[in-house]
Amino acid sequence: MAESFNASLKRETLAGAHGWPDALQARRDVFAWITRYNTRRRHSTCGYRSPVDYENAHHKATLALAA
Repeated sequence: MAESFNASLKRETLAGAHGWPDALQARRDVFAWITRYNTRRRHSTCGYRSPVDYENAHHKATLALAA
């Protein structure tokens, strides 16, 4: 799973380039990608919901059971 995540990160942020011009640009690109990955990108493992939506639904269900 981690290898797939890293491969997607490299493929989608570098888009064929061999690297970033500087560390600051690398941080910005990776931050933007991770934000999109967690909030908008849908995952089949999560029932085609974003990880944030999946976690929120799981926590609501868990809280309801605990109450």
